[in-house]
Amino acid sequence: MLPLKDNVPTRTFPLVTVALIVANSIVWLWEWKTGVDKEVFHYGYYPCTLSHECLTQYVPSDRLPWYESAFSGMFLHGSWLHIGGNMLFLWIFGNNVEDALGKVRFLAWYLVAGLAATALQTFVTLQFSGALGASIPNVGASGAIAGVLGAYLVLLPQARVLTAFFFILIFFREIPAVLFLGIWFLFQAWDGGWSILHPEAGGGVAFFAHIGGFVFGAVTVMLVAQRRPLRPSW
Repeated sequence: MLPLKDNVPTRTFPLVTVALIVANSIVWLWEWKTGVDKEVFHYGYYPCTLSHECLTQYVPSDRLPWYESAFSGMFLHGSWLHIGGNMLFLWIFGNNVEDALGKVRFLAWYLVAGLAATALQTFVTLQFSGALGASIPNVGASGAIAGVLGAYLVLLPQARVLTAFFFILIFFREIPAVLFLGIWFLFQAWDGGWSILHPEAGGGVAFFAHIGGFVFGAVTVMLVAQRRPLRPSW
């Protein structure tokens, strides 16, 4: 299930959304050129840095402190599919949330959403995954982007999303945003439970960060929004 576009216009060009996509893309190209694993291991966020129980065979000694890697990890990705999917979601849903919040407020809120997502992922990992799970680097913009999705659900539940469905063949269908985002959220909950049981299989993708970001976005967006987004165009 892949979103292709929504039916909600914006008042102005989504400068911050585009800038975030460009920044993430530049960082990914740098990772890809210099070695993805090397940069993820150095700049990724390790939950174990808060519990001081990192497994030395997995966590490099020159890792960043947690208060730096919590930010750097937001701009790292583990594969072309990871960066591509995240940037597609940010492009489709971010512009309307930016339109509602305003550019400067949207950027600050986006970063805080990423930190809130990381906080929940850290709590869950330290409580349920043990030292092994806490020693897997967490990377990706998807926690912050999940905040955007939660905000979009609150602001524009009546919007429609053109979606590609993959089941032997490819089918295209417009579905309500509330349905698309609801299905997405359920998948994150499922993947999050799997990643707790099998932390090494998560590939550094923090699934509970998606849940934390989504809830943060849904709860806080009306507190920071400066205006309602435009209504769907059809």
